[in-house]
Amino acid sequence: MRTQLLLLLWVALCLHGDAVAFFFGRTAGGALAGSTGQGGGDGAALRRSKRGWMWNHFFLLEEYTGTDYQYVGKLHSDQDRGDGSVKYVLNGDGAGTLFLIDENSGDIHATKRLDREEKAYYTLRAQAVNKFTNHPLEPESEFIIKIHDINDNEPKFSKEVYTASVPEMVEVGTNVAQVTATDADDPTYGNSARLVYSILQGQPYFSVEPDTGVIRTALPNMNRENREHFQVVIQAKDMAGQMGGLSGTTTVNITLSDVNDNPPRFPQSVYQFSVLESAGTGSPVGRIKATDADIGVNAEMDYNVIGGDGLDAFDIVTDRATQEGVLTVKKPLNFERKSAYVLKVQVENTRPDPRFSAAGPFRDTATLKVTVEDVDEPPVFERDGYVMEVKEDADAGTTVGSVSAADPDTSRSLIRYSIDRRTDMDRLFNIHPGNGTIFTLRPLDREETAWHNISVTATEFSNPRQLSRVRVFIRVLDVNDNAPTFATVYETFVCENAKPAQRIQTVSATDADEPKGGHRFFFSLAPEASVKANFTVKDNRDNTAGILTRRSGFSRAQKSVYLVPVVISDGEFPMQSSTSTLTVRVCSCDRHGNMKACSAEAYALSAGLSTGALVAILLCVIILLMIVVLFAALRRQKKKEPLIISKEDVRDNVVSYNDEGGGEEDTQAFDIGTLRNPEATEDGKQRRDIIPETLYPPAAARGPRRPGAGSVAHSLSSLESAVADGDQDYNYLSDWGPRFKKLADMYGGEDSDRDS
Repeated sequence: MRTQLLLLLWVALCLHGDAVAFFFGRTAGGALAGSTGQGGGDGAALRRSKRGWMWNHFFLLEEYTGTDYQYVGKLHSDQDRGDGSVKYVLNGDGAGTLFLIDENSGDIHATKRLDREEKAYYTLRAQAVNKFTNHPLEPESEFIIKIHDINDNEPKFSKEVYTASVPEMVEVGTNVAQVTATDADDPTYGNSARLVYSILQGQPYFSVEPDTGVIRTALPNMNRENREHFQVVIQAKDMAGQMGGLSGTTTVNITLSDVNDNPPRFPQSVYQFSVLESAGTGSPVGRIKATDADIGVNAEMDYNVIGGDGLDAFDIVTDRATQEGVLTVKKPLNFERKSAYVLKVQVENTRPDPRFSAAGPFRDTATLKVTVEDVDEPPVFERDGYVMEVKEDADAGTTVGSVSAADPDTSRSLIRYSIDRRTDMDRLFNIHPGNGTIFTLRPLDREETAWHNISVTATEFSNPRQLSRVRVFIRVLDVNDNAPTFATVYETFVCENAKPAQRIQTVSATDADEPKGGHRFFFSLAPEASVKANFTVKDNRDNTAGILTRRSGFSRAQKSVYLVPVVISDGEFPMQSSTSTLTVRVCSCDRHGNMKACSAEAYALSAGLSTGALVAILLCVIILLMIVVLFAALRRQKKKEPLIISKEDVRDNVVSYNDEGGGEEDTQAFDIGTLRNPEATEDGKQRRDIIPETLYPPAAARGPRRPGAGSVAHSLSSLESAVADGDQDYNYLSDWGPRFKKLADMYGGEDSDRDS
């Protein structure tokens, strides 16, 4: 109330012009005096020793609403005697626009309403000058017009809507959020900017501190499960919250966040499930779900089987996506053995909050009853697989072993056995369909196949589609039914100058049988070869034997190859034996025993090659030679000129054998074109089979020839020659080149023979 009275008094003073005419003079003693002050009690006027003026602040209320210019104040100088010679000049902020001065009276007016929030004060300069000379009467002085604040701005919050959260079940007075408002009015003047916060909506759950705007919880044990969201309205009011102050509001949306204050609970205490006995391990049986009023991680649960007679038959796992417990099969079920199970299942939170442990255990239990349903199952063998043995010399029909299967169902259907022939293509075995006895159909050979893997099928008589299979592995036991022989074909040589008891070869044996104690072979010379034997056999007692010479000196001329029969016996029962032959070739050697000369076979043997290898090499050489000859013949045939050039001229097909020429090597003895048309023969064209006369003139001994009748070329025969053959000199033929050399040698040779 006091503040309002002061404000009214100030407004009244502002409206009275004389009250705001501020000017101050300084006396000689430094005392301040008014410009219109009167004399003392004697009525005499006071005289100043020095004139001067200084300005105080002018004050102007903001937001003036009057129709006339608002009066600010009055300027007056001691030099103004009222004769109209003084002019007042105003400069500075807003001078001439916002503020106008009466140059004669010094009155200042504001031309428009002012807003302190835009500009709080204005600095101006005033001066008194002579109106006629414009000379300053006093120095220019500065003064301030300060805008006084009025409560014209309401508080404004920094946000229109606030969002906050607080955990449920917290204590009273827990800090939730803080709101902040501002007021544009002057905080240093009055209470226009002094704010007070209050809650308009949200009681009794929340409260707000009047001075700070801090929102706190006001009720204990606020439960999110009962109410999760709250809308709180906060007001900020200026003038310290007094009546007539301006206010602003904001909305705060508060959410109670979840805590784990609720245990999981099963909606029912007993659950019923059924499952087929054929369900495999891991197959789902059913689902159960406990309820939890909490959300998120506070509602995560774990399920476990904690009791009952199905602990080893069933298991329960947690589906994290749905928070359900999934009951699964832990091991194969059998209706005939056990048809019902009872399980005790527990559920509990994964993240319990110890603050609420006093409320009780955060877990719950339920009972699960599981019924196993019967299905028609295939027969079941006593074993997963069978291993049997039989000797290889067993007669057909010998029992190998037996398999056994039974119907696991309560019906106990009879079983029929059979062999899957895809696993016994050779039909070596068969099985009795009623009792499962396996027997042989024909003798077996261990050396051919030591193990047989067959599949036996068991089917129900009442339902043949119900079948099962089992593997039967049959091992063929070895018997001593194979005689030992040489491990390889042995061929060696002996020197002609060999000495008695000289080792020429070491032999070993092999046997297809596999006795348990290992092989033991015995070597000896065949009885038929022991008489006048040239070689002996020495058993080395290590399954090898040495072939030794029995006498000295061997002759290649008398006998070049010896065959040494060696008897090899095994040590098993019944004993088996065979005779293998060693080939020995006689070769000439030096005194050190090194072979010098021998047959091709013996030489190859000495180099490590057998007869078979030599035969293979010779065949390869022969084949290569045949290929080369064939290739050469084909090339020669391509180069040879054809006899028939034209099919239309039959004269070209005639081949004469009595033409004189250069013999077999003369392939171009004459020009066939001349025979076709003798008149077309060119005079200057030379035969290719003779030497031109210009180069080789004929010999003087040659006599003149008589022209032949009926031929342009005259006679080609020597029968009509004027000179006898004995008088002919054929040496000139040698000068005609290589084509006539053979003819010259033939005729010239005969003359030589006669001369001799």
